[in-house]
Amino acid sequence: MEIKAADVAKLRKMTGAGMMDCKNALVEANGDYDRAQEIIREKGKLVAAKRADRETTEGSVIAKITADKRTGIIVGIGCETDFVSKNQEFQNLANSIAEIAIEKLPSDIEALKALNTGSETVENIITQQSGKTGEKHQLCHYSQITGEYVSGYIHMTGKLASIVAFNKIIDAEAAKEIAMQVAAMNPVSVSEDDCPVAIKERELKIGREKAIMEGKPENIIERIAEGNLNKFYKESTLLNQAFIKDAKQSVANYLKSVDKEVKVIGFIRFSLSD
Repeated sequence: MEIKAADVAKLRKMTGAGMMDCKNALVEANGDYDRAQEIIREKGKLVAAKRADRETTEGSVIAKITADKRTGIIVGIGCETDFVSKNQEFQNLANSIAEIAIEKLPSDIEALKALNTGSETVENIITQQSGKTGEKHQLCHYSQITGEYVSGYIHMTGKLASIVAFNKIIDAEAAKEIAMQVAAMNPVSVSEDDCPVAIKERELKIGREKAIMEGKPENIIERIAEGNLNKFYKESTLLNQAFIKDAKQSVANYLKSVDKEVKVIGFIRFSLSD
């Protein structure tokens, strides 16, 4: 049957698929719009299945904060190539999913995938985008944090973001500085107090093994291991790190200069390259 340009344009508006994909789907469906939409969806699923083992180290990472500044989210949408990640349609997809996430605040990544965007779920629109580009697309990260005040930062590459929660309202610029610190320095925890036990044990073990290899006396090996752990805390826990804007002071001291009562209660950092 004859497929008119207006029919192709109508299906393209309904699905967002390319003109040729829409035309071919309408031909295969004998002009049936519902069946043509199914064909386009099936193509996306086929592409996704064929490329399931591909890595998605490119894409877009977005941080958003609620209007009351008390909750922040990070959404990561992955694809295979930088070319696709910079495409406006891909960027629009990532932003639309982040908007849904900050509006609905789903409990986890599976709940976000299941959210309805109108006629499709988030998972389905990502699959359909795979069909359009021929690349694997993946909702690779979703997280949220809550506090009395939350700030976020997106790195200029668009592939790294951080969110930080505070115990009270803090100067917006100072809060952003801390979010930038988290993004740049990738701390393992807020301080030594919440550093995971497994990481502490690893650093103590490294310290002991180094001391033994250097032939240090047995009676000081534990002291050396503790020193190694303290050095690790200084380099790798947020409050103990040197502040990136002024290495002469720690992040903890910088925060005290802003507000003696403010505390960081948590942070999240996500990068597509991690």
